[in-house]
Amino acid sequence: MTESKEDLNTDPKNLNNSKNMPRKGPVPKRDILADPKFNSIKVAKFINQIMQRGKKSVAEKIMYSALDQISAKSKQDPLKVFDDALDQVAPQVEVKSRRVGGATYQVPIEVKSSRKMALAMRWLVTSAKKRSEKKMADKLANELLDASDGRGEAVKKRQDTHKMADANKAFSHFRF
Repeated sequence: MTESKEDLNTDPKNLNNSKNMPRKGPVPKRDILADPKFNSIKVAKFINQIMQRGKKSVAEKIMYSALDQISAKSKQDPLKVFDDALDQVAPQVEVKSRRVGGATYQVPIEVKSSRKMALAMRWLVTSAKKRSEKKMADKLANELLDASDGRGEAVKKRQDTHKMADANKAFSHFRF
């Protein structure tokens, strides 16, 4: 069997297609499909945040069972509790290190909406993992309930971030 250049895909014209990373400029954002049960992109992103080692079905089971527990415990819509938890945890400002004249300053900056959601999801998952319950679904459900009520480790992380930004307000003129 003979192999042609198309089979090997080593032709320089074919190597530089739009699916590869660009040499210059920003990498384009990927579209994330909504999750099958709730048809929500936020839930799909949160499932991806929970996922470890590519095991998406395990992450989906954890998320969906956590949402079922939330609806059983609080008698509320689990998506509303989930959105409230994300809103409570999402930071408004954060600090970024800037080096000016040999000194490094922590400069407070406003957070973009996409980064807000990413940080909120990351903080919720990491604080849920630190909880003492046995199953991850239990940990996640309790952390989401606590966060929607304004309690919990993830909300504390947000408050600490805001305190640090407030303490470094004097260096806000270094923003650029």
